[in-house]
Amino acid sequence: QVQLVESGGGLVQAGGSLRLSCVASGSINSINRMGWYRQAPGSQRELVAGITSTGSTKYSDSVKGRFTISRDNAKNTVYLQMNSLEPEDTAVYYCNAGRQIGILWSGPYPYWGQGTQVTVSS
Repeated sequence: QVQLVESGGGLVQAGGSLRLSCVASGSINSINRMGWYRQAPGSQRELVAGITSTGSTKYSDSVKGRFTISRDNAKNTVYLQMNSLEPEDTAVYYCNAGRQIGILWSGPYPYWGQGTQVTVSS
């Protein structure tokens, strides 16, 4: 089993920045993909960004150029730097992780964190 713990959410004004962190523990060798999904009220959960163990990334079109995903393999941690935040970014952000053969991101994967709330005020 893998446990994922997110942190860094909060309330920010439009145009501001936040950085989310997700630390993985447990059976770390069973994952080589980590990423972020989000879910706004009344909406489906959607991919924000994903990253492989070799650094390949995938972003949703809505966050390209504003958000950056990165990971520290030594710390089993993935980060999401969110800049130029918009009210439409308001959602619960979930860390997601799993294992896949190949070089691409094809989530979602089996392991989920508990979520962290991001609220962007206008």
